[in-house]
Amino acid sequence: MSTFTAFYTAWSDQLQQLLRQLCSAPKPPTTQDHLHHLNHLVNKVLSHYAEYYRVKAAAAERDVLDIFAAPWASAFEKSLHWIAGWRPTTVFHLVYTESSILFESHIVDILRGVRTGDLGDLSPTQFRRVSELQCETVKEENAITDELSEWQHSVSDLMGATTDVDKMIERLVTVVRKADDLRLRTLKRVVDLLTPQQAVEFLIAAVELQQGIREWGMNQDRECSY
Repeated sequence: MSTFTAFYTAWSDQLQQLLRQLCSAPKPPTTQDHLHHLNHLVNKVLSHYAEYYRVKAAAAERDVLDIFAAPWASAFEKSLHWIAGWRPTTVFHLVYTESSILFESHIVDILRGVRTGDLGDLSPTQFRRVSELQCETVKEENAITDELSEWQHSVSDLMGATTDVDKMIERLVTVVRKADDLRLRTLKRVVDLLTPQQAVEFLIAAVELQQGIREWGMNQDRECSY
């Protein structure tokens, strides 16, 4: 087991503990203490993700090909990967999906003018800012994808006698770093657009999706190994 694989296992277990804390948080916050508690939980989760990308960056410097191979991930997880991780624009699909589900469940209250304060109660300004951020993220995603494509096309040069393999590996490390930076930055910027209650609900959905995909994929891998 690689060092990063061991780290990821422990990190994923800690993420599950944070999920339980998010799910037990008071919603909606009825006091200033509740509000402070929600903000504290949101910051803890974001810090946990930041720690993941910090350690991953160091691991990529040591062996970027191992990061792409992702031995800690199930085959299903790997099939969903974009440059050694989740696609940043997935965040926006999650926001829109959760908002739609909650809006439909509260539609009677909303029509009566009752504000729920959850993800189903996003304001027009919030929707506009999420949409603008999505467009920016798509452009950055495409630029990084193009950079990886250029790197892949240059792999044929490996057959040349003058090829500097170390420089090619450094370029790949840079591409992964840019992709991970966009992932973390997108997560933080979406959270910044939300209220504390909405941010908690969004992070619950994000972690549950991540953990659900991981659990299903690992179960499939175990069944295929029998």
